[in-house]
Amino acid sequence: MRSGQSRILVVDDKPRYLRLIKVNLEASGYRVITTDNGASAVELAATETPDLILLDIMLPQKDGYQACREIRAFSAVPIIMLTALGQTDDVVRGLNAGADDYICKPFSAQELLARIRARLRRVHQLLQQEAETVYRMGGVELDLTRQRLFVEEKEVHLTPTEYRLITELIINAGRVLVPGYLLEHVWGSEDNEPQLVWQAIHRLRRKIERDPGEPVYIQTRPGIGYIFLGEETELNG
Repeated sequence: MRSGQSRILVVDDKPRYLRLIKVNLEASGYRVITTDNGASAVELAATETPDLILLDIMLPQKDGYQACREIRAFSAVPIIMLTALGQTDDVVRGLNAGADDYICKPFSAQELLARIRARLRRVHQLLQQEAETVYRMGGVELDLTRQRLFVEEKEVHLTPTEYRLITELIINAGRVLVPGYLLEHVWGSEDNEPQLVWQAIHRLRRKIERDPGEPVYIQTRPGIGYIFLGEETELNG
């Protein structure tokens, strides 16, 4: 799959990583912009309007968390965090800051390119669906106008909370959503117990999955959150 000359901003303070990533991306047809600090990353995100950002966490001037939050204030550009901090708390913090995905260092060029293609493909799908009111992914169809959900052409009857939850998962398909995000957008407050999310996910799986014990659509990223996969993905994780 060629890039179609998508522009990618790469932010890392290690010259070796910047050089290797730039070479691999350009070899795959992407246009690459680079910088080595968080303050410049925010400025370039605003002035160069990249199609995707690869953002390291440990950066001078502004770390990746702060840079991500500031970029999110004016842009919905896909952000993949590159991190040597592989602990669950670090990943959750990045996702809460607004990142769409994360890759732990060291990583292979194949993994990086696959994650980038998946993110850009998702953006393309969203742009196509922006003017539509029906989301179709795999065997799932969500009709926003009629507020109805179909799985393998059979209607699934949902409570209002379940409908709000599946809507958030589907319109953010391919993105890991942490419990705090779901509590705010589905229940209206992050002060609620995360157990509410788990219970609602459990009920949804019983309604839409062929085997709730081995879910295909709503998958768990242990210790992090939940992700809706409506299509075959290139990577598991």
